[in-house]
Amino acid sequence: MAENVLLRHEDVPDIHKLDVYLAHDGYVAARKALTTLKPEEVTALVKESNLRGRGGAGFPAGVKWGFLPKDSDKPVYLCCNADESEPGTFKDRAIIEKNTHILLEGILITCYAINAHMAYIYIRGEFAYGAKCLERALAEAYDQGLFGKDIFGTGFDLEVYVHRGAGAYICGEETGLIQSIEGKRAYPRIKPPFPAVYGLFGCPTIVNNVETLACVSSIIKNGPDWFRSIGPESGPGPKIYGVSGHVEQPGMFELPMGMPLREVIYDYAGGIKDGKQLKAVMPAGSSFPVLTPDEIDVHMDFDSMRAIGAFLGTAGIIVMDEDTCMVRALEIIDRFYHHESCGQCSPCREGTGWLHKLLVRLEEGNGKAEDIDLIDRICTNMMGNTVCVLADAAAMPTQSYLTKFRAEFVAHVTAGGCPLKKAAAQPEAA
Repeated sequence: MAENVLLRHEDVPDIHKLDVYLAHDGYVAARKALTTLKPEEVTALVKESNLRGRGGAGFPAGVKWGFLPKDSDKPVYLCCNADESEPGTFKDRAIIEKNTHILLEGILITCYAINAHMAYIYIRGEFAYGAKCLERALAEAYDQGLFGKDIFGTGFDLEVYVHRGAGAYICGEETGLIQSIEGKRAYPRIKPPFPAVYGLFGCPTIVNNVETLACVSSIIKNGPDWFRSIGPESGPGPKIYGVSGHVEQPGMFELPMGMPLREVIYDYAGGIKDGKQLKAVMPAGSSFPVLTPDEIDVHMDFDSMRAIGAFLGTAGIIVMDEDTCMVRALEIIDRFYHHESCGQCSPCREGTGWLHKLLVRLEEGNGKAEDIDLIDRICTNMMGNTVCVLADAAAMPTQSYLTKFRAEFVAHVTAGGCPLKKAAAQPEAA
């Protein structure tokens, strides 16, 4: 079992306070990195650990750092993506609020590794308390000389700023985040050029997720072999699984990467609420395909999920029981993506709206048989035809719902509305 690293607040009261964090080997890894290792050696250790990004894409963090140009005379920036907007996902918020300094230490080490002297923590606007936690922890760290000028007497300087967003889902996309920090409308940029070459203020920039950066100090402290010993070789380390929906014990569970999905749901989250049957699971947040009960004997790691046509994403597991209307569930999801589309690309701007309207029509009893195939065709035309993947985030789950629960969509047409809703409205027989 993985050491409880990221959620240490569960074991150590007040770990979010600097004095407590320091008493439990806090900033030991940062001191080791800055005083005994060269920046390229830190990057090499992270590469060797095979830490893969925890924001959804799963790209190796050390490899991403290596994309920075070696001969640029521009400053390098680090952007910490704390715009946790994916429905069903709440891991980053927990780290920020409860184990704040493990994130800040990861930022310090990462900035040293990539030679960045300025970092921005872009936090979701609704996370007002999280922003206060970060600002309080930064003030503590600055007072102790852990940030600012001449850190650990090494001559390395680093300034960190907390930048609050305004509650837009699109700012979780790395180039949308960069646009927002620059004070522009958060329209994602066409790539290439990638942020590592042309990012914040036109300078080389690394964008990493909160959970990714929170892993860095443990890698430096314990070594890449320790990190690789946890979970599968292709994507190791501790992982926070967030479980919500119809389970007895919703919450967060820090476990090794690659845990069986069934075990997470039934052993850790206590199984389906009120003894009901499982109907569906969204294992990666709302923007990826849904799984049926016969698909949950899968290991929650990047490659195992891909092998069955699914994704690990943020490991935000949304559980739905037998009473869930899948048409209604999908209508809620697509309403969200329609609302959150930035409007830059017409396939996304128009497509998400069409999907939502058609699903509302089905749910309200005005749907036609051809609407089901029309929804599928709209999804096909959206996929891969936009600057960012928000259109895909709406289309992928929609097509998976249609494929795996098609009979329920057909039933909405033949019954003139939701059969589950109609059944619930029927008076019980005397």
